[in-house]
Amino acid sequence: MDFVSIRIITADVARLVAFYERITGITADRATEDFAELRLPRATLAIGSERTVPLFAPGSARPEANSSVIIEFLVDDVDRVHRNLTEFVADFVKEPTTMPWGNRALLFRDPDGNLVNFFTPVTPEAVARFGAGRAS
Repeated sequence: MDFVSIRIITADVARLVAFYERITGITADRATEDFAELRLPRATLAIGSERTVPLFAPGSARPEANSSVIIEFLVDDVDRVHRNLTEFVADFVKEPTTMPWGNRALLFRDPDGNLVNFFTPVTPEAVARFGAGRAS
């Protein structure tokens, strides 16, 4: 088995895709106006319209209803990324902070209210956990 992607269901695909393109620097592949994917080295962030939900199971997912998932991105320098996003991100939940497990983390919300965590391993143990897989 291989973990491939996580999909966010939204009422505004264009707005959410533009947000994630800006914060990641990756251009999304847009299959239709109802579906796009941002393909990163380890996984894909898929963004689907609420109109796609009935194809899976009517009523099974709702836009802007997440309160338990954090979408996480490994970055080289979380403090630099934070400085670059201060004019763009509207809702910072937590400024860059070194966590007990050794990552320096920045927590904010996307336009739909989903939590996003950008982090950089900073202790030797945390750096060793992520090894050569560090992002740029």
